[in-house]
Amino acid sequence: MSREQVNRLKVVLAEEQKSNKWLAEQLGKDQATISKWVTNASQPDLKNLLRIAKALNVDVARLLNTEVVNDDEI
Repeated sequence: MSREQVNRLKVVLAEEQKSNKWLAEQLGKDQATISKWVTNASQPDLKNLLRIAKALNVDVARLLNTEVVNDDEI
């Protein structure tokens, strides 16, 4: 069964030429946690999503898969 791609963290990290390890260091998180977020096995909470956007110097909206958000009819 495929995982629903809720966040675009993997894509944005690649676009910004940053690694999971780099992000883990920036956030003070375990690399396993970052890996779960990158693979969409789990999702960062809002506070961490904002911290990720700040570390990557990107708009938080860029980290979200808008197709999934729009389909869920918030």
